Amino acid sequence: MRSVLPERGELAVMGRGPRRDLLAGLTVAIVALPLALGFGISSGMGAEAGLATAVVAGALAALFGGSGLQVSGPTGAMTVVLVPIMHQHGASGVLTVGVLAGLILIALALGRAGKYMALVPAPVVEGFTIGIACVIGLQQVPAALGVPTPAGDKVVAVAWQAVQDFAARPGWWAPAVALAVAVLMLAGARWRPTVPFSLLAVAAATLAAEVAGLPLARIGQLPAGLPAPSLAFFDASALSSLLAPAVAVAALAALESLLSAAVADGMSVNHRHNPDRELFGQGLANLLVPLFGGVPATGAIARTAVNVRSGAHSRLAALAHAGILAVIVYLAADLVARIPLAALAGVLLATSVRMVEVGSVKAMIGSTRSDALVLALTAVATVALDLVAAVILGLIVAGALALRAIAHNVRLDVMPLRPDLSGDHTEQEHALLAEHIVAYRLDGPLFFAAAHRFLLELSEVADVSAVILRMSRVTTLDASGALVLGDAITRLERRGITVYISGIRDGHHQALQALGVIARLDEAGRVLTTTPQAIAAARDHLRQVGLLPVDSHAPAGAGDHGDGRTRGRVRRPL
Repeated sequence: MRSVLPERGELAVMGRGPRRDLLAGLTVAIVALPLALGFGISSGMGAEAGLATAVVAGALAALFGGSGLQVSGPTGAMTVVLVPIMHQHGASGVLTVGVLAGLILIALALGRAGKYMALVPAPVVEGFTIGIACVIGLQQVPAALGVPTPAGDKVVAVAWQAVQDFAARPGWWAPAVALAVAVLMLAGARWRPTVPFSLLAVAAATLAAEVAGLPLARIGQLPAGLPAPSLAFFDASALSSLLAPAVAVAALAALESLLSAAVADGMSVNHRHNPDRELFGQGLANLLVPLFGGVPATGAIARTAVNVRSGAHSRLAALAHAGILAVIVYLAADLVARIPLAALAGVLLATSVRMVEVGSVKAMIGSTRSDALVLALTAVATVALDLVAAVILGLIVAGALALRAIAHNVRLDVMPLRPDLSGDHTEQEHALLAEHIVAYRLDGPLFFAAAHRFLLELSEVADVSAVILRMSRVTTLDASGALVLGDAITRLERRGITVYISGIRDGHHQALQALGVIARLDEAGRVLTTTPQAIAAARDHLRQVGLLPVDSHAPAGAGDHGDGRTRGRVRRPL
């Protein structure tokens, strides 16, 4: 527990230079207000749930998280996961899932699982970011068109139904407001990135709607303050059906929060986050925010980036952001209630566009075909299936392609003994050596993905009496690779070819001995430490069977450089 709790020195930093942190917190709060309202509505829980999440989770994650610059709250990625939970289990199910996800995150933090989140490949992260952006945009179609949200949890079907409803009874005020807000945000961000155009656009749209009396749907009445904490929503009988969604929410919260914290590290000079402590802070936030009616939260990349760019250098900035939003909840609930839903839809449409880093996507697509495939597959699966299934699918495909690439890097190098490296043999003896002894060097990992091709290659050996397998450069050997090696040795011996092995690494002896691959060879004295010893043993064997003259006395290892390498090898990639 001590390793995941905040240190006194980190909290003391908040007292140094508070002016910069407070200004940064104000800037982030202005940006976060319309996003919190929009994501709360998109999740189905309402604008008040988004505000409660931004206040409670934002404060708890700021205090107990592992990043001093991270800003947490409701996010678009989490909204994507919560929509089907809301449809299937209602508001109580969403709140219960938040509590369970918080417990899972705390368990991950205590188990020090934070470092493993960095193993997710970049194409998977980029792919589901693109997919999330598409889903967020599709979710805004009903509000942007000014029609009621159709029933269903498949965003493509819901958006298409909304388009049909709009076509049947078109009304142009809502699309105009949504488009104007989105354009103002996108153009303003390019012109003056530090100006909170989202809030300015929403305020202008609200004022215009009030003055002109436009027929637009509004947020509606909000409670003047946070509700009293309560566990009335918790239903123990539903835990079994909510466990899988809770795991999905916890996985997303961990992945997005650690990714956001890494972005903050990259934007700052000396700041580095603690991944386990970040998981603990997010877990505590998700555990407690449902008590106040909030939805599950994560670290928010966009708000974190604004925080860093605004000059934040401690946790005080994220705390100030939560405090300012709390003041808005208590003092300006009536004003917030008048905001048109179309204006918030415009904010989220612009946010979905800004989520996609076009340069990064182009670079990743242009890097390798495998990266492009993983990115595209993850993005499509995010829209067609759901986020967690998309990430799992992306990881599986990325892992399979990585194994394929590793398997293609395995080489079986044929290293014939050159007759011109020693004057101790007659020409006839050199010819006999070249015809009857072949040395192979295995280079790279010999595991299940490459073992079959290795067997086919080695089985092509012909017209020799002895084969030397040099294994000093085998980097990885699993049970599949060991069994295939044993099978190849057996096939060679059935054809009358004597097999010698040299240079087995210490870590590979156990697998080979346990599977009985080298026990028989070891007893026959055909497992040698070095290649020169194996060559000498093979020559002795050839003398004994009469393939070399008895008076042949060439030094062991002729054809070697002394360091085990052989000149003139013919390389055939496996």
